[in-house]
Amino acid sequence: MSININVLYTRDTQAIFWNNNQSAIQRMFDYDYVIGREKPSVACIVSPTATDKFDKFFFGADEVMVPLFRNTAEAKRKFPKADVLLNFASFRTAYDVTMEALELGGFSSIMITAEGIPERLARKMNATARSKNVTVIGPATVGAIVPGAFKIANVGGTIENIINSKLHRAGSCGLVTRSGGLFNELSNIISINADGIAEGVAIGGDRFVGSVFIENMLRMEQNPQVKYLVLLGEVGGTEEYKVIDAVKNGLIKKPVIGWCIGTIAQHFSTGVQFGHAGASANADRETAVSKNKTMAEAGIYVPTSFNDLPKIINEIYTNLKNSGVISEVIEPKLRELPKSQKKKNFVCTISDDRGDEATYAGFPISSLATPETGKGIGDVISLLWFKKRYPKWATDFIETVIKTVADHGPAVSGAHNAKVTARAGKSVVESLVTGLLTIGPRFGGAIDDAAKYFKYGFDNNLSPKEFLEYMKKQGIPIPGIGHRIKSLKNPDKRVEGLKKFASQYFPQTPLLDYAIQIELLTTSKKENLILNVDGTIGILMVDMWRALGYSEEEINEFISSGTLNAFFIAGRTIGFIGHVLDEKRLQMPMYRHPFDDIIYDVQVADEI
Repeated sequence: MSININVLYTRDTQAIFWNNNQSAIQRMFDYDYVIGREKPSVACIVSPTATDKFDKFFFGADEVMVPLFRNTAEAKRKFPKADVLLNFASFRTAYDVTMEALELGGFSSIMITAEGIPERLARKMNATARSKNVTVIGPATVGAIVPGAFKIANVGGTIENIINSKLHRAGSCGLVTRSGGLFNELSNIISINADGIAEGVAIGGDRFVGSVFIENMLRMEQNPQVKYLVLLGEVGGTEEYKVIDAVKNGLIKKPVIGWCIGTIAQHFSTGVQFGHAGASANADRETAVSKNKTMAEAGIYVPTSFNDLPKIINEIYTNLKNSGVISEVIEPKLRELPKSQKKKNFVCTISDDRGDEATYAGFPISSLATPETGKGIGDVISLLWFKKRYPKWATDFIETVIKTVADHGPAVSGAHNAKVTARAGKSVVESLVTGLLTIGPRFGGAIDDAAKYFKYGFDNNLSPKEFLEYMKKQGIPIPGIGHRIKSLKNPDKRVEGLKKFASQYFPQTPLLDYAIQIELLTTSKKENLILNVDGTIGILMVDMWRALGYSEEEINEFISSGTLNAFFIAGRTIGFIGHVLDEKRLQMPMYRHPFDDIIYDVQVADEI
């Protein structure tokens, strides 16, 4: 039998919480705050039906954002160090959730709250966990706790009860029970008659649970913080006998206090089913009376009744303390939960203007702004738009794109609008906005669509010919292909410059290579059906993000959210402002469009 050595959890332990049980998660955060944990014990939440990216919880007076994921695999990929799965799924899905986690790997323990998992499946699940050296707590459990370090969900009850039961810091008792309700009761008894518990586990009430008494007690035997053990068993099953054998064989050397509830069953003439699925004796050996008697014979401290348990606990604790085995607990300073907590209306994850100096994604502005830092506008964009520090080739490419699209003359709709508005006497801001409002599907928006459609063709292994057929079925021109003036014989130098940059500095350009193959077909039909600047930018942005290690899902989100068009907006803003200032500098009069540039077709109105 393999066991986990030493403690079950530490102050650094983080969990993935399966199912967004907000009250249980909030109790964990409250506990974390009170005991002074630096980081919350829940790293993220798996919520299969979630539409949001995060949920907010209070950590003291402040709110913290906890990421939401649709599945365990994605959550584990994002938080590989979160090695505890808190499985709050229903009994219908708890088995599948656990088996998926065991298959994924990287979990040291899994807690399962669901009651009533079919016994055949429970046995298979538990056997798989043991083969992978994963401690399963449950099914049908309230969880476990290492006081002062980590607690699972609702175990211990309210904060007030936790502090009264001394579960806010480590004591010296190792507690293992089947019953979750009696776990809280025993924690309180131990706090009154001793110094509290060092580690406690409610193993669960189902007939076949993951980690049984002996596994948890052998681990606690190895935990130097645990000085003595309390075992609360019950009628039904024979797991207590494994502990008895371990005590007899010297595997467990620490004092053990044991009691099995359900002794009243001896007064009934027929078998009685108690609250738990496993609490039913099918043989004399499974009765509480037999277990208590055998434990006492093995040298385990067994009270005459449950009511005498506090007295025995106090005696063992006092003897160990008097002999120097147990030292006096130094009470830690606790933080009080604020009496009022205010929900925040806004969330910002890119910059912070509190403190001595404002930061961009955690980096002080002074580390980016001045020339000697060696950083440019591409570095600022990578931090504020993507919260990443891009390598120089990527930030240089971003700057190249912005410089490339900054202006395209006064005749395009955006620049024209900005100039007309400026000549009407409006401010720089008002004039700029009128120009920006023209950016869309017909002006600049081709960058987004070029990335979207070329990526679709590439990802679905469409040949260039198949891609053209696909676009024809969509009933739209191919975004990023075609130019009014430029052609094969008169190439767009902006496109040539972007291609040259990519060939020199990009690790690879698979999507651009794919687009060039498609361009060979389109230009064979018409010379001006070339890859234009919008298409080249959109396609190379996808190649850049792939080279930087973004997932396909993340790249698709960039495209759908308009991130690519944002580069066009950033660049054209420079040009539009230039045109507005040009109008102001030249003191141009109010613009009126000439009559000879308008077709007037005004008919005499019909009478109704």
